[in-house]
Amino acid sequence: MMQKIETLEAAENRTLNLDALRSFVTICETGSFRRAAARVNKSASAVSLQIAKLEDLLGARLLERDARNVALTAQGETLLRQARRLLSLNDETLSIFRASPLAGLITLAAPHDLGVSLVPGLLRRFAETYPDVLVDVRLGTSDAVLRGLANGSVNLALFNDVGPSSLPTHDLFSEPLKWLALDGGSAGQHDPLPLAVAQVGCAWREAALTSLQKAGRDYRVAYSSDTSMGQVAALRADLAIAALPVSLSDRDLVEAPSHYGLPDLPSTHIRIADDGSKLAGAFVALALANLRPHARVAAK
Repeated sequence: MMQKIETLEAAENRTLNLDALRSFVTICETGSFRRAAARVNKSASAVSLQIAKLEDLLGARLLERDARNVALTAQGETLLRQARRLLSLNDETLSIFRASPLAGLITLAAPHDLGVSLVPGLLRRFAETYPDVLVDVRLGTSDAVLRGLANGSVNLALFNDVGPSSLPTHDLFSEPLKWLALDGGSAGQHDPLPLAVAQVGCAWREAALTSLQKAGRDYRVAYSSDTSMGQVAALRADLAIAALPVSLSDRDLVEAPSHYGLPDLPSTHIRIADDGSKLAGAFVALALANLRPHARVAAK
């Protein structure tokens, strides 16, 4: 009998923990143990323990981490694919047994960067909670996003902003804008200063140009892209510097040294506004529940 009990316990220990898999996927999405912990409402040490148990169960290293970055190993890439499938099946099964109180169509507008970084996770969680609500996503500049809300063509506006908002919004989280440059690069020593910026209408672009103009610093737009990843590419090639959220810094991209004499930048605020409809309100409530903890988490 004792041997049978031990066999059953061993089988149970070989079962993947869905809660741990959800934490693992969230780490992969946010790139940070602390951000993931805030999103799944656990302490960073609890999430770290979950990953350690997963690695022990699978007998494989899943993540490589240092002071700034978290990277997937080859085994981690494999688990990420499988974890998403398992969680999707779990969420689909749950949705079969619970009726959604809401149904319909809403339109969400967001800048390209947020459309890549934040919107996919929010859409997945919203679909899990309200499977009968369809969300139409439109991407553009922050200015275009706000115009869509003002003219009634969209129900929700998720956008970057600096300074006070011009309309009623919910603040999701904030982080400092910093002048980033290639570590050891020379772009910031040129005169006029070469800049990598987003399209006209981007809040980060306006903050960068306004601060330089007020400081009387000459500059030229050396590179323009509709996404921050395009700007990052220009920085890595040492073609320019850029005003970007501090969370985009890494071992290669660092804050520009003080001898560049660059002016201070404001913080960027991620905000969401809605048209007051019931469906839009449900999306806002979900975004607040999932993203507001970021405001208390240091950048990765």
